[in-house]
Amino acid sequence: MRILVTGGAGFIGSHIVDAAVARDWDVRILDSMDPAVHPVRLGEISGVPVLVGNVGDPAAVAEALAGVDVVVHQSAKVGLGVDFFDAPDYIRNNDLATAVLLAGMATSGIDKLVLASSMVVYGEGAYTDSAGNPVRPGPRRVEDLERGIFDPRDPATGELLLPALVTEDAAMDPRNVYAASKLAQENLASAWARLTGGTAVALRYHNVYGPRMPKDTPYAGVASLFRSALARGEAVRVFEDGGQRRSFIHVRDVAEANLLSIDALVAGRIASGSLRAYNIGATEVHTIGQMAAVLSSVSGAADPVITGEFRLGDVRHITASSARARAELGWIPKHGFEDGMHEFATAPLRGDQG
Repeated sequence: MRILVTGGAGFIGSHIVDAAVARDWDVRILDSMDPAVHPVRLGEISGVPVLVGNVGDPAAVAEALAGVDVVVHQSAKVGLGVDFFDAPDYIRNNDLATAVLLAGMATSGIDKLVLASSMVVYGEGAYTDSAGNPVRPGPRRVEDLERGIFDPRDPATGELLLPALVTEDAAMDPRNVYAASKLAQENLASAWARLTGGTAVALRYHNVYGPRMPKDTPYAGVASLFRSALARGEAVRVFEDGGQRRSFIHVRDVAEANLLSIDALVAGRIASGSLRAYNIGATEVHTIGQMAAVLSSVSGAADPVITGEFRLGDVRHITASSARARAELGWIPKHGFEDGMHEFATAPLRGDQG
């Protein structure tokens, strides 16, 4: 079996390549090797040569797809970005590129896809009122945020809501450009599956961390931003009150979820003509403040600074129920929070090693 990993030289993609090579699978990598992401241009990953090309280029895609059985689509522009001027770049790199890839798969007769999606498609996570009834929150109020009230309210009663675990059946509610682009990728993949009879898995990654994360950029995740600050000898600065709940998941567990998804596709356990979504996150809940504290302690740095600052595009709480992935894919995360964060505190980042 031959798999194509788009973005295979990147953070998550390179770990997928490592895991696939360890299984003795035939792997091909397509990566643009954007200098902004790869300060050092890598020629290979785990002995697999990197085919340098853009997923938005039909010719590069056609070359990469030749002889492929399954596509693992990791290539994307990630993070909240800087401002709305980033919108065309997100659509070009995420949605247009995905459309080009899917068109190439349709032409080549390749009918199996694993898509890297994200928790951001949900917007805010799952919430209940004080009686335990599910409630979908509206956008958080600016006046609340300015007063240090960070939890969302019940739109009908104004009551502060309580966080719960979000399932794959939750309503989609993208609240920034990146989120909108990820949901569009899922919709494109679903349309491709229906029209071609192909089969797609969308893995909705939660907060992924681990070795080879990119260093501090406007598009990096919070774990990378914290690590980069510590590497500069600075105290970590935490937005809001640090109580934001997340499902932090180690990158090697994410790579395993991709391989198990391929197994399910090849075995025919996913219905043809459809897309099946899975949360990939630790059901074990931790806060951003707890992550900052562990990383700071292991690094011997000053205590984190809780700033009270906020960004309107951020969500308050989003934690995963990964029960579906456990039941249908057999996926069980192996890396616990404490051990994983201790490793991550000293692991090389992308700018350290290329």
